[in-house]
Amino acid sequence: MNEQEPKGRWLKSVMLLPVVVVLLLALFFYWNDWRKHRSPYREDEFEEYFEPFVKTLQHFMERQAKLDFSYSAVGATANIPPSGYVVDRTRIKLGEGETTFVAARAALQRWENFQLGWVEVPMPETPIKQGAVVAVVARIGGLWWTNACRIVYVVDETCKFGFAYGTLPDHAESGEERFLVEWDRNSGEVTYDILAFSRPHQVLARLGNPLVRRVQKRFRQDSAAAMLRAVSSTT
Repeated sequence: MNEQEPKGRWLKSVMLLPVVVVLLLALFFYWNDWRKHRSPYREDEFEEYFEPFVKTLQHFMERQAKLDFSYSAVGATANIPPSGYVVDRTRIKLGEGETTFVAARAALQRWENFQLGWVEVPMPETPIKQGAVVAVVARIGGLWWTNACRIVYVVDETCKFGFAYGTLPDHAESGEERFLVEWDRNSGEVTYDILAFSRPHQVLARLGNPLVRRVQKRFRQDSAAAMLRAVSSTT
């Protein structure tokens, strides 16, 4: 037997490992979508499963609060996103007039743009202020994933309200995301705008980047829909 053959087979196995991981993640993702349509998600399911882990989450947040951002271009969503990152933007019209703007502002302050069923901010009492650390929990493939971010800046003007947060070291991605509601007094239009730049930070996120991109897109769409619901329920 050729001595190079075992080494060659080993190298091929190592090269196939990322493909296997991506396929497994894909199976989880599609299975979760199928299960969601077969058995609708209950609103109380998050509390039911998450409650036993509240103390663990608190310890996780305490550790993350002591750490720096996982990227260098802190605050760049207020100007020009840096090169080397994928930039995403979603902008929708919520309605018109001051009443709509006030409702949208209040929804952001309550983190309603994150209360999506499969994504939650388990501590919605977290204040919208610079330096505050927030935990975002997502259910993907039947598993709960916890990420931590810190609010970089807050926009609080007469016709604008929003904030941007940046990733901390234990976040699967690296980058920044801004959420902004704006009232154009000339046209009367009130909009909700999401601007983000990101790139994979953890190994699993790199291997499963195509699926991560799909989840990111789904989040932006669902967040926009959540804001529309929040506004329509009060106007």
